[in-house]
Parts: sequence; structure tokens; C-alpha cells
Amino acid sequence: MGFSHLYMRRMKGLQFYKLFGSGVGEGFTPVLNPNVYAIMAVWDSVTDADQNIANSSIFKQYKNRSKENWTLYLKPTRSWGSWDKRNPFEITDNLDQTFPVVALTRATIKTSILLKFWKRVPDISKTIGLNRNVLFKIGLGEIPWFHQVTFSIWPSQESMDQFARNHGPHKEAIKAVRENNWFKEELYARFAIDKQIGQWPEIKINKEASE
Repeated sequence: MGFSHLYMRRMKGLQFYKLFGSGVGEGFTPVLNPNVYAIMAVWDSVTDADQNIANSSIFKQYKNRSKENWTLYLKPTRSWGSWDKRNPFEITDNLDQTFPVVALTRATIKTSILLKFWKRVPDISKTIGLNRNVLFKIGLGEIPWFHQVTFSIWPSQESMDQFARNHGPHKEAIKAVRENNWFKEELYARFAIDKQIGQWPEIKINKEASE
């Protein structure tokens, strides 16, 4: 993945991108998974995205070397915070949030609270793993242990909000983050699914949003 920067930086129409590794299991662990990787890219247009994903040599290598490959085209409906001192998800249209809801959170964790943060993660992972409403969830790392991303898909805004509000490890962790200022930088975003290419096993997304 590290060598991919040489290719990504030369792509036409690419505004912003990040390369991720993942954790074992559902990804919400500090133990790295060498088998699952992810790319997030913000493009000038759908045409630029289509052409680069279909024709660029690095994306072709990813497809040839993977057993499974899943691509989601997303439109941001809400975004606040910053990522590398900017918010890459420009919301130019007043888009209504369609369902399912895609949620992305990312944070740069302060070194001084690293152990405290990761001690809370297993309980949160167990809680979300038992939640029957969440359609998909994975934890990703831009820089292992320090720059963390959660990516999840929910059938509705209500089901996602209910998980966040319920008493338990997740709510307690949010309270600790706010009271103790654990993050150097953070961003939260919501998306609507425009289309998808490929699939992730056992994940069923509305056929109207697939290709």
C-alpha cells in the first residue's frame, strides 16, 4: 500500500485520498490484519472515478491480487471536523439522506492517551458486533494505532443514533473523549450510496444502489 502513493498522486481528478490497513476480526482491534485493505478517494467527477478505477495500473493490480473487491460510490450528505487540516467532503448540493446510511468517523489519537483509548475498544467492538441493525462495520487505520477510522452502514439514521445514544461502552467512550480531549483532530461524515461494484460476502445493500 505504501508504494501506491506513487500512482495515486498522478491520477487525474483526484482531490484527496487515504490508504488504510485494518485490524483482525471486524477491524476494531490493535492487531493488524494483513489481508484486508481499503482506499478512500475524493474525485472531481464520477467520470474521473470511473476511468481511474477501471483503467489505472494500480487499481488493476489490486483487483488481480485480491480474492474480493468491493467499491462504493458515495455522496456526502453531512460532514464536520477536519482531516489533515481540511474537510475533504464538500457538500455542494442539498442532498437528502437516502437509506442505508453510511457513517465515517476518523480521529488522530493523542499519544498520551493511546493505552486508555485502546483499552475501551474491545468492549465497543463487542457491542457493535452484537447489534443486529448494523449492516456492515470495519475499523481501519491510516497510521496504525494513531490515526483511526470507523466505517459502518446502517439501515436508517434512527438505528445509528440509537446505538450512539444507548448506555454502554460506546457512549462512555464518547463522554471520555469529550471530557478529556483525547483527539488532536477528528472528522465525522454521513453519506448516501450512489452505486456499488463487486460485493463483500454476506453484505446486502439495496439493489437500487448497486451496479
